[in-house]
Amino acid sequence: MAKTNYVITISRQFGSGGRLIGKKLAESLEIPFYDKELITMAAQQSGYSKEIFEKADERATNSLLYTLSMNSYLLHGMTGMAELPLNDKVFLIQSEIIRKVASEGPCVIVGRCADYVLKEHPRCLNFYIYADLQSRVERATTVYDMEKEHAADNIQKLDKKRANYYNFYSNLRWGLAENYDLCVNSASIGVDSTVEVLKSFIERKENVSSK
Repeated sequence: MAKTNYVITISRQFGSGGRLIGKKLAESLEIPFYDKELITMAAQQSGYSKEIFEKADERATNSLLYTLSMNSYLLHGMTGMAELPLNDKVFLIQSEIIRKVASEGPCVIVGRCADYVLKEHPRCLNFYIYADLQSRVERATTVYDMEKEHAADNIQKLDKKRANYYNFYSNLRWGLAENYDLCVNSASIGVDSTVEVLKSFIERKENVSSK
């Protein structure tokens, strides 16, 4: 199996290797990979600095204006964003970029509520990568140079941030199995085997869809 006709989203717990799995999957399928690249693209399109997007990345607001302004945005496009807080503008701009790259063809997109943003996309597969805390601590300390003493607490805080971001903007629950096509414990079989599992799932989905 080389390429696919699906857009693939990867949601992941911190330290589960989800980003690396997504990158290796994209390389194996010979399709584009998007993670931090979305920040650069959003900055270029919007005129905001890249630093603004990095600071707001996967952070939810508690804005009461969000719900009110979203309807205006949906009705009037980007002009409806004027009264939104910055984090909400960042989310909406990134969502436009996600929809744009998905419309251009198969790709792998990591994080940023991509599964929710693309919920109307006719050919989208959503994967969730998780692992036990000890395995994630080991990865965080060896790969990301996180201090072991505080690693577990930091990982849980980062996961909570991601969950709050996802729950806020999607009104769904981050990590809930029913929101994804497949959930995989990467610590059980390793990064490379997880990639193979995802590839096998995609291939089987392709076969079912073609019948």
